[in-house]
Amino acid sequence: MDSTVSTTSESVCKKKGKTKKLKQKVKPDEAAVQEMDQAEIEVTETKSESGACFPPTFSVSEIKNKQRRHAMFLKLKEEKRKQKLELKKKKKKERKVLGDQAPPKEVPKTIENQRIYDETTVNPEDEEVAFDEGTDEFSAYFNQLTNPKVLITTSDRPRGRTVRFCEQLATVVPHAHVYYRRGLALKRVIPQCISRGFTYLMVINEDRKVPNGLILCHLPDGPTAHFKISSVRLRKEMKRRGKDPTEHVPEVILNNFSTRLGHSIGRMFAALFPHDPQFVGRQVATFHNQRDFIFFRFHRYIFKNEKKVGMQELGPRFTLKLRSLQKGTFDSKFGEYEWVHKRHEMDSSRRKFHL
Repeated sequence: MDSTVSTTSESVCKKKGKTKKLKQKVKPDEAAVQEMDQAEIEVTETKSESGACFPPTFSVSEIKNKQRRHAMFLKLKEEKRKQKLELKKKKKKERKVLGDQAPPKEVPKTIENQRIYDETTVNPEDEEVAFDEGTDEFSAYFNQLTNPKVLITTSDRPRGRTVRFCEQLATVVPHAHVYYRRGLALKRVIPQCISRGFTYLMVINEDRKVPNGLILCHLPDGPTAHFKISSVRLRKEMKRRGKDPTEHVPEVILNNFSTRLGHSIGRMFAALFPHDPQFVGRQVATFHNQRDFIFFRFHRYIFKNEKKVGMQELGPRFTLKLRSLQKGTFDSKFGEYEWVHKRHEMDSSRRKFHL
């Protein structure tokens, strides 16, 4: 028994010695591999520092491995950013050296300045436009023959958010009154509004307890505009808002209503407010048109000194998108439409706007 144990132990020791020798032999090979890896890393770093080492026909989409493709995309993006920064610094140095003789700065391309010219763009000095404005439905207001009086109502069975939105709109628009429909059709509401001297009917529609539509009907002869409402934020939902607005008549600012359609929509918004604003209240209602989206903001301003002005948003805020403009008062069946928004036009373009 003792002899067998001793032989097995010796064999085990011999095997261990062999494995140790093998490990010692492998170590220099591993070191060589590590040196090669480091050399490859240095080569790739030098290539990336010198510039993109990809062939001109290289496309990241050709890489089938998702992780490698994403890593290569990030790498290319970073190289482009560095090249852009270097070019920017180079141009800045050249501009400093040239001084007044430096070439003018390039105007960045935006959707606004790349806009396709619209043939219906209004020239304010045009005699035809002035004649149309003198005889349209809003001429009585702009000639100060009528004072605006607005009725604000909702769809049937409005929810709390829509009701609060209507109440806050009534504090923005002077001489506005909020009434609830109680199931009455608009065709029956409009004659009652005309008999009581209202000049506007404003209907707020809702979907899933959220305001999503606005019908603005000018009385007694129209026109009627239908808007989509989005991004509604009430006063409690706004950060750093000011105190509730006062009863002073606000000033009105209309921006970028340049076409014939935009001009009529801008006049429709202007006729909501009385002629003479009360500058003591320092309140401003702004309708800003950008890419056919009309952004509404309500601010209070204060003059800090001769150069600085402080602004404080009062709320509410919302965004409008024109869906249709109808001649006359609201008539969903037999109404004649001046303009209707078409979603799938053949000549639709990101650079073509209507307002």
